[in-house]
Amino acid sequence: MREIFAGLPWWVKWVAVPVIALVVFGGLIATVVGFVIGLLFKALVFVALVGGLIYIVRKFMSNSPSRSDW
Repeated sequence: MREIFAGLPWWVKWVAVPVIALVVFGGLIATVVGFVIGLLFKALVFVALVGGLIYIVRKFMSNSPSRSDW
């Protein structure tokens, strides 16, 4: 592989090849990045909802009279 790229100008190695790779694999890369971002967003929403639920339950439990008072 090095022999193939050895005789080529720098702009072919650092500009043309990455552009061709993005054109060929661009849809796949966009799909993977979108999936990862969507997964992180869902994880963030899950953590926020569980945290809010725990906060509400603890606040409700601290304000309600305990069963020993009955």
